Amino acid sequence: MQTQHTKFVECGTDEAGRGCLAGPVTAAAVILPPTYKHPLLTDSKKLTAKQRKEMRKEIEHVAISFAIAHVMPERIDEINILNASIEAMHLAIEKLDTTPAFILVDGNRFKPYLEIPHKCMIKGDARFLNIAAASVLAKTERDEFMTQLHSSCPHYHWDTNKGYPTKKHRKGIQSNGASKWHRKSFTLLPTQTQFDF
Repeated sequence: MQTQHTKFVECGTDEAGRGCLAGPVTAAAVILPPTYKHPLLTDSKKLTAKQRKEMRKEIEHVAISFAIAHVMPERIDEINILNASIEAMHLAIEKLDTTPAFILVDGNRFKPYLEIPHKCMIKGDARFLNIAAASVLAKTERDEFMTQLHSSCPHYHWDTNKGYPTKKHRKGIQSNGASKWHRKSFTLLPTQTQFDF
């Protein structure tokens, strides 16, 4: 795991929920102190839910600045999931209290934000602490969002699958149709069924 350069303010950004059938794509941007280290901080997918919650508190406490943004299903359907993921990252960076001088992006696709230089990093959430921190915040925020939605749409089991294409989720779609939170541009069922949206 690498920390940021000490010469300038660097933020990491990552998204969660790109492969889901329902709910927003959520991104976070985080600026950590240059010398910050933590033995548990890594790609959020490698942490347990309990560890992610612990690290979220830690990140929010130590970060120089952090921000989270959602892009909702209607917008995802309008501009596609890749563009929506990048838009969510841009929105998160825009909300930072401190403007970064450099942006580290998890993945291999990004669009320039203002005139701030950036670098895309494959598996960056396992290599750079500020991206790992963004990964944790995006994942925990989105999980909480989907858990709250579950109470109004319990037949999709979003409290456990968080909108990902599990058997229970797809069975719920098959039995109840799609909700307003589903991404209509996605293939919701293996054999796409036409719903009245």
